[in-house]
Amino acid sequence: MPKDGEPAGGKPIAASQIPEPQEAPMQLEERAVAVAPKVNTSPSHGLWALTDRDLRKWYTNPYQLIISLVQPIIWMGLFGKALNFSTFIASGAPPAAVNQIMLSFFGTTSYFSFLVCGMLVFIVLFTSAFSGMSVVWDRRFGFMNKALTTSVSRGTIVMSKILQSVGKSLIQAFVVLIIGIALGMETNNLTVAGVAGTFAVIFLVAMGLSGLFVMLSLRSSDWQTQMAIINLLNLPLLFASNALFPVKIMPTWLQDVVRVNPVSYAIDGIRQMLIGATGTNPLWLDFTVVFGFAAFFSIIGIIASWRLLKK
Repeated sequence: MPKDGEPAGGKPIAASQIPEPQEAPMQLEERAVAVAPKVNTSPSHGLWALTDRDLRKWYTNPYQLIISLVQPIIWMGLFGKALNFSTFIASGAPPAAVNQIMLSFFGTTSYFSFLVCGMLVFIVLFTSAFSGMSVVWDRRFGFMNKALTTSVSRGTIVMSKILQSVGKSLIQAFVVLIIGIALGMETNNLTVAGVAGTFAVIFLVAMGLSGLFVMLSLRSSDWQTQMAIINLLNLPLLFASNALFPVKIMPTWLQDVVRVNPVSYAIDGIRQMLIGATGTNPLWLDFTVVFGFAAFFSIIGIIASWRLLKK
Protein backbone atom coordinates (compact mmCIF):
# COMPACT_ATOMS: atom_id res chain seq x y z
CA MET A 1 0.00 0.00 0.00
CA PRO A 2 1.40 3.47 -0.91
CA LYS A 3 1.96 5.85 1.92
CA ASP A 4 0.15 9.11 2.22
CA GLY A 5 1.60 11.73 -0.23
CA GLU A 6 3.10 9.02 -2.56
CA PRO A 7 1.79 8.10 -6.01
CA ALA A 8 0.27 4.71 -6.71
CA GLY A 9 3.65 3.39 -7.97
CA GLY A 10 5.27 4.15 -4.64
CA LYS A 11 7.80 6.65 -6.11
CA PRO A 12 8.11 10.12 -4.53
CA ILE A 13 7.17 13.24 -6.65
CA ALA A 14 9.97 15.73 -7.35
CA ALA A 15 9.49 19.29 -6.21
CA SER A 16 9.89 20.59 -9.80
CA GLN A 17 6.93 18.42 -10.87
CA ILE A 18 4.51 20.01 -8.43
CA PRO A 19 2.42 22.62 -10.34
CA GLU A 20 2.56 26.17 -8.98
CA PRO A 21 -0.72 27.67 -7.83
CA GLN A 22 -2.37 29.89 -10.50
CA GLU A 23 -2.72 33.61 -9.73
CA ALA A 24 -6.16 35.03 -9.63
CA PRO A 25 -7.14 37.28 -12.62
CA MET A 26 -7.33 40.26 -10.28
CA GLN A 27 -3.72 39.69 -9.15
CA LEU A 28 -2.52 39.52 -12.78
CA GLU A 29 -4.28 42.79 -13.57
CA GLU A 30 -2.72 44.51 -10.55
CA ARG A 31 0.75 43.31 -11.57
CA ALA A 32 0.26 44.63 -15.14
CA VAL A 33 -0.76 48.01 -13.80
CA ALA A 34 2.23 48.05 -11.47
CA VAL A 35 4.77 47.55 -14.30
CA ALA A 36 3.07 49.83 -16.88
CA PRO A 37 5.25 52.82 -17.83
CA LYS A 38 4.16 56.19 -16.53
CA VAL A 39 2.91 58.47 -19.31
CA ASN A 40 3.66 62.18 -19.12
CA THR A 41 0.33 63.90 -19.74
CA SER A 42 1.34 67.45 -18.81
CA PRO A 43 0.28 70.18 -21.29
CA SER A 44 3.87 71.40 -21.62
CA HIS A 45 5.09 67.95 -22.65
CA GLY A 46 2.38 67.63 -25.29
CA LEU A 47 3.14 71.13 -26.58
CA TRP A 48 6.84 70.37 -26.88
CA ALA A 49 6.26 66.99 -28.53
CA LEU A 50 3.99 68.42 -31.24
CA THR A 51 6.20 71.47 -31.82
CA ASP A 52 9.35 69.35 -32.05
CA ARG A 53 7.63 67.01 -34.51
CA ASP A 54 7.01 69.85 -36.99
CA LEU A 55 10.42 71.43 -36.46
CA ARG A 56 12.17 68.09 -36.93
CA LYS A 57 10.61 67.69 -40.38
CA TRP A 58 12.00 71.12 -41.25
CA TYR A 59 15.55 71.10 -39.90
CA THR A 60 16.26 67.55 -41.08
CA ASN A 61 15.54 68.73 -44.64
CA PRO A 62 18.03 71.56 -45.37
CA TYR A 63 16.55 72.13 -48.83
CA GLN A 64 13.44 73.68 -47.26
CA LEU A 65 15.58 76.23 -45.42
CA ILE A 66 17.61 77.04 -48.53
CA ILE A 67 14.53 77.45 -50.74
CA SER A 68 12.80 79.67 -48.18
CA LEU A 69 15.83 82.01 -48.15
CA VAL A 70 16.13 82.34 -51.93
CA GLN A 71 13.35 84.92 -52.33
CA PRO A 72 14.52 87.48 -49.74
CA ILE A 73 18.11 87.09 -50.96
CA ILE A 74 16.96 87.89 -54.50
CA TRP A 75 15.05 90.93 -53.25
CA MET A 76 18.09 92.19 -51.33
CA GLY A 77 20.76 91.29 -53.86
CA LEU A 78 18.98 92.35 -57.05
CA PHE A 79 16.19 94.76 -56.16
CA GLY A 80 17.94 96.38 -53.19
CA LYS A 81 21.25 96.90 -54.94
CA ALA A 82 19.84 97.81 -58.36
CA LEU A 83 17.34 100.37 -57.06
CA ASN A 84 19.72 103.11 -55.92
CA PHE A 85 17.42 106.00 -55.06
CA SER A 86 20.27 108.39 -54.38
CA THR A 87 21.09 108.47 -58.12
CA PHE A 88 17.47 109.17 -59.01
CA ILE A 89 17.01 111.98 -56.50
CA ALA A 90 19.60 114.43 -57.77
CA SER A 91 22.29 113.38 -60.19
CA GLY A 92 25.42 115.43 -59.58
CA ALA A 93 24.02 117.09 -56.42
CA PRO A 94 26.23 117.46 -53.35
CA PRO A 95 26.28 114.31 -51.18
CA ALA A 96 25.02 116.28 -48.18
CA ALA A 97 21.91 117.36 -50.09
CA VAL A 98 21.26 113.82 -51.32
CA ASN A 99 21.62 112.45 -47.81
CA GLN A 100 19.20 115.03 -46.48
CA ILE A 101 16.58 114.08 -49.06
CA MET A 102 17.08 110.37 -48.32
CA LEU A 103 16.67 111.02 -44.60
CA SER A 104 13.46 112.95 -45.15
CA PHE A 105 11.90 110.14 -47.20
CA PHE A 106 13.44 106.90 -45.90
CA GLY A 107 14.67 107.89 -42.44
CA THR A 108 18.14 106.68 -43.44
CA THR A 109 20.72 107.50 -46.10
CA SER A 110 20.88 103.88 -47.36
CA TYR A 111 17.92 102.40 -49.21
CA PHE A 112 19.52 98.97 -49.01
CA SER A 113 19.51 99.12 -45.19
CA PHE A 114 15.91 100.34 -45.39
CA LEU A 115 15.02 97.28 -47.50
CA VAL A 116 16.87 94.74 -45.33
CA CYS A 117 14.68 95.65 -42.33
CA GLY A 118 11.63 95.08 -44.49
CA MET A 119 12.98 91.71 -45.64
CA LEU A 120 13.26 90.54 -42.03
CA VAL A 121 9.48 90.80 -41.71
CA PHE A 122 9.01 89.66 -45.32
CA ILE A 123 10.50 86.24 -44.49
CA VAL A 124 8.35 86.05 -41.34
CA LEU A 125 5.20 86.81 -43.34
CA PHE A 126 5.75 84.02 -45.85
CA THR A 127 6.89 81.49 -43.25
CA SER A 128 3.85 82.21 -41.08
CA ALA A 129 1.52 81.87 -44.07
CA PHE A 130 2.54 78.23 -44.49
CA SER A 131 1.92 77.41 -40.82
CA GLY A 132 -1.70 76.81 -41.81
CA MET A 133 -0.61 74.34 -44.49
CA SER A 134 0.78 72.12 -41.73
CA VAL A 135 -2.73 71.81 -40.31
CA VAL A 136 -4.12 70.91 -43.75
CA TRP A 137 -1.53 68.19 -44.38
CA ASP A 138 -1.96 66.72 -40.89
CA ARG A 139 -5.68 66.48 -41.56
CA ARG A 140 -5.25 64.93 -45.01
CA PHE A 141 -2.77 62.28 -43.83
CA GLY A 142 -4.73 61.35 -40.69
CA PHE A 143 -2.32 62.62 -38.06
CA MET A 144 -4.77 65.26 -36.85
CA ASN A 145 -7.39 62.61 -36.01
CA LYS A 146 -4.78 60.71 -33.99
CA ALA A 147 -3.75 63.85 -32.12
CA LEU A 148 -7.39 64.65 -31.31
CA THR A 149 -7.88 61.23 -29.70
CA THR A 150 -5.06 61.83 -27.19
CA SER A 151 -5.20 63.78 -23.95
CA VAL A 152 -3.61 66.81 -25.66
CA SER A 153 -6.04 69.73 -25.74
CA ARG A 154 -7.08 71.44 -28.96
CA GLY A 155 -5.52 74.68 -27.77
CA THR A 156 -2.18 72.90 -27.35
CA ILE A 157 -2.36 71.65 -30.94
CA VAL A 158 -2.94 75.19 -32.20
CA MET A 159 -0.13 76.63 -30.06
CA SER A 160 2.27 73.97 -31.32
CA LYS A 161 1.57 75.03 -34.90
CA ILE A 162 2.14 78.66 -33.96
CA LEU A 163 5.36 77.99 -32.05
CA GLN A 164 6.91 75.84 -34.77
CA SER A 165 6.29 78.66 -37.24
CA VAL A 166 7.78 81.21 -34.81
CA GLY A 167 10.90 79.06 -34.41
CA LYS A 168 11.37 78.84 -38.17
CA SER A 169 10.83 82.59 -38.55
CA LEU A 170 13.45 83.49 -35.95
CA ILE A 171 16.09 81.25 -37.54
CA GLN A 172 15.37 82.48 -41.06
CA ALA A 173 15.31 86.13 -39.99
CA PHE A 174 18.72 85.67 -38.33
CA VAL A 175 20.16 84.23 -41.54
CA VAL A 176 18.65 87.08 -43.61
CA LEU A 177 20.16 89.63 -41.21
CA ILE A 178 23.63 88.07 -41.55
CA ILE A 179 23.32 88.07 -45.34
CA GLY A 180 22.11 91.67 -45.30
CA ILE A 181 25.13 92.75 -43.25
CA ALA A 182 27.44 90.87 -45.62
CA LEU A 183 25.86 92.65 -48.62
CA GLY A 184 26.41 96.09 -47.14
CA MET A 185 23.75 96.99 -44.59
CA GLU A 186 24.73 99.88 -42.32
CA THR A 187 26.04 98.70 -38.96
CA ASN A 188 26.90 102.05 -37.34
CA ASN A 189 23.85 101.89 -35.08
CA LEU A 190 23.95 98.13 -34.51
CA THR A 191 23.84 97.30 -30.78
CA VAL A 192 23.11 94.21 -28.70
CA ALA A 193 19.99 95.86 -27.27
CA GLY A 194 18.84 96.79 -30.76
CA VAL A 195 19.29 93.26 -32.09
CA ALA A 196 17.50 91.81 -29.04
CA GLY A 197 14.61 94.24 -29.50
CA THR A 198 14.47 93.40 -33.21
CA PHE A 199 14.05 89.70 -32.55
CA ALA A 200 11.49 90.42 -29.84
CA VAL A 201 9.42 92.23 -32.47
CA ILE A 202 9.99 89.37 -34.94
CA PHE A 203 8.82 86.89 -32.30
CA LEU A 204 5.62 88.84 -31.69
CA VAL A 205 4.72 89.50 -35.32
CA ALA A 206 5.45 85.86 -36.20
CA MET A 207 3.14 84.72 -33.41
CA GLY A 208 0.35 87.02 -34.58
CA LEU A 209 0.64 86.09 -38.27
CA SER A 210 0.93 82.38 -37.50
CA GLY A 211 -2.12 82.57 -35.26
CA LEU A 212 -4.06 84.24 -38.08
CA PHE A 213 -3.17 81.65 -40.74
CA VAL A 214 -3.59 78.65 -38.41
CA MET A 215 -7.03 79.93 -37.41
CA LEU A 216 -8.04 80.17 -41.09
CA SER A 217 -6.97 76.56 -41.71
CA LEU A 218 -8.68 74.80 -38.80
CA ARG A 219 -11.56 73.41 -40.88
CA SER A 220 -9.75 73.18 -44.20
CA SER A 221 -8.72 69.87 -45.74
CA ASP A 222 -8.07 71.22 -49.25
CA TRP A 223 -4.56 72.53 -49.84
CA GLN A 224 -5.73 74.51 -52.89
CA THR A 225 -8.14 76.51 -50.74
CA GLN A 226 -5.41 77.23 -48.23
CA MET A 227 -3.02 78.34 -50.96
CA ALA A 228 -5.70 80.69 -52.28
CA ILE A 229 -6.02 82.20 -48.78
CA ILE A 230 -2.24 82.64 -48.58
CA ASN A 231 -2.10 84.41 -51.94
CA LEU A 232 -5.10 86.55 -51.02
CA LEU A 233 -3.52 87.86 -47.80
CA ASN A 234 0.24 87.77 -48.31
CA LEU A 235 0.69 90.29 -51.10
CA PRO A 236 -1.69 92.91 -49.64
CA LEU A 237 0.01 92.60 -46.25
CA LEU A 238 3.40 93.08 -47.94
CA PHE A 239 2.67 95.86 -50.43
CA ALA A 240 0.24 97.72 -48.14
CA SER A 241 3.09 98.20 -45.69
CA ASN A 242 6.32 100.15 -45.45
CA ALA A 243 8.48 97.12 -46.30
CA LEU A 244 9.58 98.33 -49.75
CA PHE A 245 8.76 102.04 -49.86
CA PRO A 246 8.19 104.81 -47.32
CA VAL A 247 4.63 105.75 -46.44
CA LYS A 248 5.15 109.38 -47.50
CA ILE A 249 5.27 108.62 -51.22
CA MET A 250 2.11 106.49 -51.20
CA PRO A 251 -1.38 107.72 -52.14
CA THR A 252 -3.46 109.05 -49.26
CA TRP A 253 -5.92 106.16 -49.31
CA LEU A 254 -3.05 103.64 -49.21
CA GLN A 255 -1.43 105.47 -46.30
CA ASP A 256 -4.60 104.84 -44.29
CA VAL A 257 -4.34 101.11 -45.06
CA VAL A 258 -0.66 101.06 -44.05
CA ARG A 259 -1.52 102.63 -40.68
CA VAL A 260 -3.81 99.71 -39.75
CA ASN A 261 -1.40 97.04 -41.03
CA PRO A 262 0.48 95.47 -38.07
CA VAL A 263 3.33 94.50 -40.41
CA SER A 264 4.10 98.22 -40.85
CA TYR A 265 4.46 98.74 -37.11
CA ALA A 266 6.82 95.76 -36.84
CA ILE A 267 9.04 97.06 -39.65
CA ASP A 268 9.02 100.61 -38.28
CA GLY A 269 10.21 99.39 -34.88
CA ILE A 270 12.91 97.21 -36.41
CA ARG A 271 14.28 100.10 -38.46
CA GLN A 272 14.52 102.32 -35.40
CA MET A 273 16.36 99.69 -33.34
CA LEU A 274 18.54 98.16 -36.05
CA ILE A 275 19.74 101.05 -38.22
CA GLY A 276 18.71 104.08 -36.15
CA ALA A 277 16.20 105.26 -38.76
CA THR A 278 13.71 108.00 -37.99
CA GLY A 279 10.50 106.20 -37.13
CA THR A 280 6.98 106.95 -38.29
CA ASN A 281 5.66 106.09 -34.83
CA PRO A 282 7.10 106.13 -31.30
CA LEU A 283 8.89 102.88 -30.51
CA TRP A 284 6.55 102.13 -27.59
CA LEU A 285 3.57 102.34 -29.96
CA ASP A 286 5.16 99.87 -32.39
CA PHE A 287 5.72 97.38 -29.56
CA THR A 288 2.20 97.89 -28.20
CA VAL A 289 0.52 97.26 -31.55
CA VAL A 290 2.63 94.19 -32.36
CA PHE A 291 2.12 92.74 -28.87
CA GLY A 292 -1.64 93.27 -29.09
CA PHE A 293 -1.68 91.70 -32.56
CA ALA A 294 0.17 88.61 -31.31
CA ALA A 295 -1.99 88.21 -28.18
CA PHE A 296 -5.26 88.72 -30.07
CA PHE A 297 -4.75 86.12 -32.80
CA SER A 298 -3.12 83.59 -30.47
CA ILE A 299 -6.13 83.75 -28.14
CA ILE A 300 -8.63 83.78 -31.01
CA GLY A 301 -6.90 80.78 -32.57
CA ILE A 302 -7.18 78.79 -29.33
CA ILE A 303 -10.85 79.75 -28.85
CA ALA A 304 -11.66 78.89 -32.46
CA SER A 305 -10.02 75.48 -32.07
CA TRP A 306 -12.59 74.50 -29.43
CA ARG A 307 -15.33 74.62 -32.05
CA LEU A 308 -13.61 74.21 -35.41
CA LEU A 309 -10.87 71.65 -34.75
CA LYS A 310 -12.73 68.35 -35.02
CA LYS A 311 -12.17 64.93 -36.53
